[in-house]
Amino acid sequence: MTTRRRLVRAAIAAGAAGIAAPALAAASKPAPARILVVGGGFAGATCAGYLKRLLADAAVTLIEARRDFLTGPMSNAMLAGLREAASVRQSPAALVEHGVTWLRQRATAIDPVRRRVRTEDGRWHPADYLVVATGIDFRWDRIDGLDAGSSVRMPHGWDGDASLLALKAGLARLGVGATVLIGAPPNPYRCPPGPYERASLIAWLLRERRGKVLIVDAKDDFSKRGLFQFGWDVLYPGQIEWIPRAGGGEVVAVHTGRGEVRLANGETLRPDLASIVPPQVASAFCHQADLVDESGWCPVHGRSLESLRHRGVHVIGDAAALHPVPKSAFAGNSAAKLCASAIAAEVLGLAPPSPRVINTCYSLVAPAWAISVSGLYSGDEDRMAAVSEGTSPLIGDEALRAREAEDFDLWYRGLTRDSFGAR
Repeated sequence: MTTRRRLVRAAIAAGAAGIAAPALAAASKPAPARILVVGGGFAGATCAGYLKRLLADAAVTLIEARRDFLTGPMSNAMLAGLREAASVRQSPAALVEHGVTWLRQRATAIDPVRRRVRTEDGRWHPADYLVVATGIDFRWDRIDGLDAGSSVRMPHGWDGDASLLALKAGLARLGVGATVLIGAPPNPYRCPPGPYERASLIAWLLRERRGKVLIVDAKDDFSKRGLFQFGWDVLYPGQIEWIPRAGGGEVVAVHTGRGEVRLANGETLRPDLASIVPPQVASAFCHQADLVDESGWCPVHGRSLESLRHRGVHVIGDAAALHPVPKSAFAGNSAAKLCASAIAAEVLGLAPPSPRVINTCYSLVAPAWAISVSGLYSGDEDRMAAVSEGTSPLIGDEALRAREAEDFDLWYRGLTRDSFGAR
């Protein structure tokens, strides 16, 4: 094996592990691959950028209609006024400087058999490999009275800039003693933004207004629950209440005109502001493309993120059924590198990368109080398994929480730089 070919192999392994990989060419060059990536969020943008690094001669095209967007990570800090909206906006524009073609159009259809994507101008774009990173959609049929239109009055603030900004405006209007109700969705769901971080920062925002936050949950447990509840007891005694599913906390119906929320226990609540996050599934684009199974998500090979339903089509990010890997921005970034490395290995005729996905997520409980969770996952042909998982220590002083808050800021800068190519 030539030295240069060994370097290509090393670059592919580095991409899968989450280490920046240089752009290298194979010793014997095949015909340039045509690769389409649909969706320019954390997963899609990362995959497009790393594909270009690993396959310098490939024609890598990113299909993403949005010029920029508010990210899930740090969006709760923006809601609480801790960050300006501009600092939470990201764009795939910088990827163009690295050789990625950015097609600013909406993808309207996919032909997974012929491996091509149609855009809103009616054109079909053929490819040798398709990567789908189109995220989530909501199950509007699960909560009576809630749909895409009525949700505007109870903004979920979960997907799309408009709902986030509507929620921020609603928080700004609240008076003294106001109650904010957050309807937390069942698993699995996109996170961040996280409902429990959101509850924490809304409580912080309303502390001088003596506001209260009520979390009504479709689950009986959630990530970092002990850490959150410890923080709530210390920072917001009596200000945050959590009602789990077992306590009847699941939202079953709403009347947005009257501002009413009905719970599974039969209770009807009338908060000053309700934010109802609906149950979630893979995007409608994935459903149209026959990439989804009965779970509502896209089954994929654990080794490559290739669809189990269509050869040559890979699904990454929140739409992929990759349990127990969480549907987080960092995990999407990591899985995107694994996907890019697997495609590059196939194009170059090299051994596939070691199937590893890493996750790290931070949550702010207060401006200088953060907690975190991390995990390492390994894949095989059709699934992922947890190798190790951990959280911040439950017992820790304020200096530890403050250091994690600083780490959160550095984490966000590094993740967005790695995903979107900004310098």
